[in-house]
Amino acid sequence: MRTTRSLAPMRAAVWTIVAANVALLAWVVITSLKTTRDVFDHPWRLPIPPTLDNYLTALEVGNFGRAAVNSVIVGLVSSVLAVVIAAPAAYALSRTMNRAGRPLTLLFALGTGVPTQVILLPIFLMLSSLELTSTLTGLTLAYIGTAMPFTVFLLTGFFRSLPGELEEAAALDGAGAWTTFLRVVLPVARPGLVTVFVLQLIVSWNETMLALVLMQETEMETLPVALIGFAQQQQYTGTNWGGMFAGICVVVLPMIALFAWVGRRVTDGMTLGMGK
Repeated sequence: MRTTRSLAPMRAAVWTIVAANVALLAWVVITSLKTTRDVFDHPWRLPIPPTLDNYLTALEVGNFGRAAVNSVIVGLVSSVLAVVIAAPAAYALSRTMNRAGRPLTLLFALGTGVPTQVILLPIFLMLSSLELTSTLTGLTLAYIGTAMPFTVFLLTGFFRSLPGELEEAAALDGAGAWTTFLRVVLPVARPGLVTVFVLQLIVSWNETMLALVLMQETEMETLPVALIGFAQQQQYTGTNWGGMFAGICVVVLPMIALFAWVGRRVTDGMTLGMGK
């Protein structure tokens, strides 16, 4: 009873924060359905009538349509390839019993703390020498490279949580290392794979700095960069606040919907992976 009472203030604080964030999100969505005049005249009133012209403005003037396609392509490809590359490396590290296993795992863990600003210039110079700047291929490669430390580290912990008896049984049946990994380990490790895929997709969808530096052509912009460009346009033509909020919704709502759909799996996968 005492424990429940002691947790009551913390629960109240958590629910207060959740309610504030939900209210803010709802206000952004409602504002995106208003005209600029209604935004200032009636900031807290429901849009009467609601209008979708702001979304049309964002798609046409702000280039959000093409940017959304670029974000989807780069996000999906980089997330899939990051999982495909990181999974075998993480599995090998999780089963390595020699002295090199822990230092290599620690090296990937340290890589998660390297800020993007430190590696931004080397990535730009490398991709520029390969003529891959302002290309979706170059941005995808940059996202895959920056995703490796966290992805390998998380999957290594997840693979270590799997029982070794499964692999021993597969070995007794004559399965080789790759057969065991592909047919036995990967199906069991699906929660961890889904976790890293969703997290990488969210990161690549919202990433701004690399996309802003590497993408120097309007047709190659991703959604965060398109939102910045749209905001800069408004400085000269007069701010269309309804269109701005519509652009924010185009960037934010897809990832919120994705996380609401698979959020429980992501949480469970991170809990299992970080526990080892």
